[in-house]
Amino acid sequence: MPRAASATLRALASGLVDYAGLFPPAALPMAEAVHAFATYHAAPDAWMLGRFVVPVGRLGELAAAHSHDAVAGAQSWRIAALAGADVRAAAAAVRNCNVAHAGRLRVDVVEVKTADAPAISAAAEAFAGVALVYAELPVADDPDELVAAIGAAGVRAKVRTGGVTPDAFPTAAQLARFILRCAARGVQWKATAGLHHPLRAEHALTYEAGAPRGTMFGFLNVFAAGAFARSGAPEADVVALLEERDPAALVFDDSALQWRGHRLSLDDVAGARATFATSFGSCSFREPVDELHQLGLL
Repeated sequence: MPRAASATLRALASGLVDYAGLFPPAALPMAEAVHAFATYHAAPDAWMLGRFVVPVGRLGELAAAHSHDAVAGAQSWRIAALAGADVRAAAAAVRNCNVAHAGRLRVDVVEVKTADAPAISAAAEAFAGVALVYAELPVADDPDELVAAIGAAGVRAKVRTGGVTPDAFPTAAQLARFILRCAARGVQWKATAGLHHPLRAEHALTYEAGAPRGTMFGFLNVFAAGAFARSGAPEADVVALLEERDPAALVFDDSALQWRGHRLSLDDVAGARATFATSFGSCSFREPVDELHQLGLL
């Protein structure tokens, strides 16, 4: 029989998964992704569900599918929209969507790709008063200057933690550096891609037969590492936690999260999620949830 999630697991995983079923490797048609999200939205595990992720250019298609789906039509959704290079046009599309579909769909997060401080400033200006902005940063090199620019612009950071090819994954050291730079600058962040599974392990990178395999980060690793980093953990510990593969090493109870002799209180975990490590995008919602059940955490 499924067990109730401990208080610290709930604090770490509540609203954690932004559903990106439109994107690879799932790459579902709009109607299927909408119906899947509607089903998850009404399920017992909905407490782990965040926003529906969609490109800005497909907001109209999303609205039509939402209104035509018998389950979705009765629900109100929060949306994370991915914008292209023309941030002013994207901001106008988001405003129009929020007005036209008020009470049903609300785009309250926009995600953009940025490579320099001027692009970050332009996105912050375009979406001011419209939606929260997450700026996706490259992390192969030290992102400190870009993280500083994000903090100065009053927006948030986004990191790509995987993809459908092995070269899409940062190293644990690169990801730890990104997390620690955000902690030092007081910048909130989210992650995307490659986090279908709770713990670090080797998996197939797509759902196709004979797909390439690679070592993927676990979402428990990444967000526990974020919580510890916010509380002052040194870089070596953050890297080691990102590389942790033993399910027994992470212990969740109603008062604390414990990892190999280190401890964070329930308040520390909840605070990290509320003010620092916010969510991750995944083309699957069931995989993360089902594997928590398999680990006996749910």
